[in-house]
Amino acid sequence: MDKIFLLEDDLSLINGLSFTFQKQGFELEIARTIREADTLWADGKYDLLVLDVSLPDGSGFDFCKRVRQISKVPIIFLTASDEEINIIMGLDIGADDYITKPFKLGVLNSRINALLRRVKDFGQTDDKLESNGIKVLLLQGQAYKNGQLLELTAAEYKLLCLFMRNPGMVLSKEQILDNLWDCEGNYVDNNTLTVYIRRLRMKIEDNPGVPQMLLTVRRMGYKWNVVC
Repeated sequence: MDKIFLLEDDLSLINGLSFTFQKQGFELEIARTIREADTLWADGKYDLLVLDVSLPDGSGFDFCKRVRQISKVPIIFLTASDEEINIIMGLDIGADDYITKPFKLGVLNSRINALLRRVKDFGQTDDKLESNGIKVLLLQGQAYKNGQLLELTAAEYKLLCLFMRNPGMVLSKEQILDNLWDCEGNYVDNNTLTVYIRRLRMKIEDNPGVPQMLLTVRRMGYKWNVVC
């Protein structure tokens, strides 16, 4: 049984999500403040975190940053903060998804299941991918650049694997989103994908402003260019 950690202070939303998650077969732990979240996170082990941004005693962004210092657990922000700058910030600090309120429960469940499934699937294969000085050990779920471990979120890791499995092939945004989420591509907009691409380039390219490996093909999509 997968265990979800929910950081949310809205009682009506907590009640609705509790019923939904338990109906889906998840075990649920709830915190309503950052202080409670710090205590529960220190004492428990979770398969996925669902975080609000605005809490009575602080920001979910700060909690996410602390988690990312020690863990790669999948993180989804579920919040009313729908400004583009907040979405970019949430993804840049390590979240794997950012869903704004109001939302559809079916979409939330699909994203949670897809994210959990991806994490599990990548832990069950013993293959590896290698090009451009990048090595991905699929069994361990880790990626290295020139022997140095890359700190990737689950979404960045999946993107990297997708591109490395299709060298030289132009992948449309629709193809990427379908593979990234294992569900309807319209669950994630193009702006979010652009943020993921930019964030991945920052971690793998020697000069992210002039990428050599992960290229943009104008009006078509992106491709993995094998340099060496």
